[in-house]
Amino acid sequence: MSQTTPMRKRHRFNTRMTRIILLISFLFFFGRFVYSSIGAWYHHQDKIQSQQTSLTVEPPER
Repeated sequence: MSQTTPMRKRHRFNTRMTRIILLISFLFFFGRFVYSSIGAWYHHQDKIQSQQTSLTVEPPER
């Protein structure tokens, strides 16, 4: 008698494990995307604000 597991059971385990790994990878990817989007938004807002303040601080040329 052979002690190997049937291919059907092994295939089901591999498919399930693959789906779990892909789900975890997608969650990491999505989380990094959200994190970078928030950081880019704040950076964009700071850049706009610094440009507006630099325009108002400079004395008018005569």
